[in-house]
Amino acid sequence: MKLIQTTDAEGAVLCHDITRIIKGVSKDAVFRKGHIVTKEDIPVLLSAGKDQLYVWEKEEGMLHENDAAEILCALCRGSHMERSQAKEGKIELTASCDGLLKVDNQGLKAVNGFGQMMIASRHGNFAVKKGDRLAGTRIIPLMIEEERMRQAKECALRATGGRPILELKPFVHKKAGIITTGNEVFYGRIQDTFTPVIREKMREFGTEIIDYVTWNDDDKKVTASILDMVKKGADIVVCTGGMSVDPDDKTPLAIKNTGARVVSYGAPVLPGAMFLLAYLEVKEKGTSRTAAVMGLPGCVMYARRTIFDLILPRVMADDEVTPEELAALGQGGLCLDCPVCTFPNCGFGKGV
Repeated sequence: MKLIQTTDAEGAVLCHDITRIIKGVSKDAVFRKGHIVTKEDIPVLLSAGKDQLYVWEKEEGMLHENDAAEILCALCRGSHMERSQAKEGKIELTASCDGLLKVDNQGLKAVNGFGQMMIASRHGNFAVKKGDRLAGTRIIPLMIEEERMRQAKECALRATGGRPILELKPFVHKKAGIITTGNEVFYGRIQDTFTPVIREKMREFGTEIIDYVTWNDDDKKVTASILDMVKKGADIVVCTGGMSVDPDDKTPLAIKNTGARVVSYGAPVLPGAMFLLAYLEVKEKGTSRTAAVMGLPGCVMYARRTIFDLILPRVMADDEVTPEELAALGQGGLCLDCPVCTFPNCGFGKGV
């Protein structure tokens, strides 16, 4: 690569895209990398503010920005992702299906800590739609040392265990059961306004509701219903109500007595502190599967966004949640209840 005056550029080969910005009209390349400059191109280049040009001159041990961007793209790109063409050292990744985006933070930091290169992604553990932008890569200088890129690649692969930095887990068709608890609903004292909320949120993921029951505050009946729904094929069982510390609130006990592995009773999220998540191992006909069992506090019924909105996409993608991940939700776990809700394009649930 060498620097020349634009007026002397006839016959030279451009080593990067030349971008022209017309306010309110366009921002695009008027000439692409590899273009051979003609006499007629020179006034156009000058009008784009290019009095000098970098033209191609191969240097041993150096990579062009677009070639280096391909390395970053390969480090990032997992299954179910489409990529753009390299342009000005940039490549973007988009989702080719609906699913849950996972980001390996250690791999991301490994690359971004090298300097002269970067990867920017949207936040992981959130739902994305087909066509959504997932991440962008960029090489900062026009040319970069091949050795630097080799080291960055080795460091990233070591941090991720050889896996891509980004993973898109497609949502899985699920069958669900809903158990509504509470004497006030069971005996008809009040209308059940909780279940319609759950049905609507699950409908967003195409979930099939295969069973629904209402019980009084009898933990043994709730336990039996959970086990019965799982036996019928439920992948998810949601229990509403009975999650507080009042004497009649026995849902946590009912879930525990199924033999399910309780991940956590309580989460550092508001609304949603009294949330319970458990996994029940199911063995049937020589195979095994895992059903998610959730106890939802009353806030899920009336608050626009809660802990349920943070965990449900992960359950729908068969992405098991750990106690450490729940604990990390504390920073960003406070919903500000904005007058106009923009979730998930806000800080709620972003964790650390």
